[in-house]
Amino acid sequence: MKVLRFLFLFVFLFSCSKKENHDYTFYYWKTKLALDKTEKEILNKATTPYLYTRFFDVDKINGKFQPIGAITKDKSFETDKQIVPTVFITNRTLLKITDQEIKFLAESINSLIQKKISEYHFKTSSEIQIDCDWTAGTRDDYFKFLKELKKISGKEITCTLRLHQVKDKVQTGIPPVEKVYLMCYSTSSPLENSDKNSILDVNTLKSYLSKIDEYPIKKIEVALPIYSWGIVTNYLGKHKLINALSEKDLENPHFKKISTTEIEIRKDGFYFGNYLNKGFRIKVEEISDEQIQEVVDFLEKKIQHFNIIYYQLDSKFVTEQNFNF
Repeated sequence: MKVLRFLFLFVFLFSCSKKENHDYTFYYWKTKLALDKTEKEILNKATTPYLYTRFFDVDKINGKFQPIGAITKDKSFETDKQIVPTVFITNRTLLKITDQEIKFLAESINSLIQKKISEYHFKTSSEIQIDCDWTAGTRDDYFKFLKELKKISGKEITCTLRLHQVKDKVQTGIPPVEKVYLMCYSTSSPLENSDKNSILDVNTLKSYLSKIDEYPIKKIEVALPIYSWGIVTNYLGKHKLINALSEKDLENPHFKKISTTEIEIRKDGFYFGNYLNKGFRIKVEEISDEQIQEVVDFLEKKIQHFNIIYYQLDSKFVTEQNFNF
């Protein structure tokens, strides 16, 4: 009998400790909406019915609100997923904004979203997502804007949540939404001289999110990075980014390997669409499955349940990626 009880307890504990499989989908963050064969196949396998699609950015230029990079749609962009309109707003757009301007901004954003939905015959969800790196100085007006957009649109308004907005929640405030999207990337600036991975340094992320379990909004979805880039450093120590580079791209007879992720250019020439001089260095930053798994394991202890949204859907990034975390 004791043996049977022990076996029962073992099976019970094993079943309870079995890891959760998180449903997932993607962000789509290109100005021209188009899907190649690989992207369609990967998207069809995604286990949630949504695709978070950037519609346009909003900035303030010469004192006026301006939509930047509004989407256009190619006929190849066909999907059964429900489109979640996503809009990025620069923090400076909200600086010294009046209540009247907040209402105008909400009306204008909602109007352009609806125009694009109608123009391209999108099947949309009941949600609009706003992406903004708001600060302590803009928080009150940003929160007013979120409330106004909800009232005008009649939609569920959600927003992104950056790491510093979790760590410094007393200063940056809690947005008036029922669901947030935790952006688990951009842990540092790629333009700094650092040996850390600027896309995702897991130890830095854990430090910022050590008290995420105390965050007042309990409905949290998790955005994880699957993109990569190269950081070019010139003689003066200045940096520029080249998107979508991987370690495989560093295999070139004109490159001298300094480490597994960094090379020095041995001959002037055009590389990856850029003219680069001898002596320039390129450091590649990309994300491994092991890093993603470590973040997921950490968050599972902090957040009761979450779906994953990978940034972003692009055949350059999804072909060899494992999404079953």
